[in-house]
Amino acid sequence: MELLGTFDHVAMALGRDLHVLPRRWNIKVWKGGSPDVCPRFHFEAQVLTARHVPGARTLGLEIGFHAEARDEADNAAVLAALVAGERTWRRALGSEPVAGAFLGRASRWRRISETWADPDLSGPDVVVEIADRLATYVAALDPLLRRAPVPA
Repeated sequence: MELLGTFDHVAMALGRDLHVLPRRWNIKVWKGGSPDVCPRFHFEAQVLTARHVPGARTLGLEIGFHAEARDEADNAAVLAALVAGERTWRRALGSEPVAGAFLGRASRWRRISETWADPDLSGPDVVVEIADRLATYVAALDPLLRRAPVPA
């Protein structure tokens, strides 16, 4: 499978219950709202340069939740609400996710995500693994997100 189509295949593996926006290097996923406009608070899998992923030599993959509002206080409030429910989502997601600042650059954005070092994006099982992990993040965090102080 070509890297160009990896996230298109992830979108197909996720099924029809979620809105998806696959691109060459990432996929954004969300529930509710417009199927055509990705909200600032969404789930994502994205390819990263190796320097952002401990132990990676070639590239990394980040999978998780992103808070990408323009206002840093909005992002912090949503993250705080999700972290308040950490005991619940840790049961589903395990110890891998990190709650904190966005990866890659100093930013007002926040995340709850994990990274994979040097994944084989052409491997036969990677699409299912990415889709399954994204779906697990959605199932674990979306109920808490729906109760969080998400700005319009």
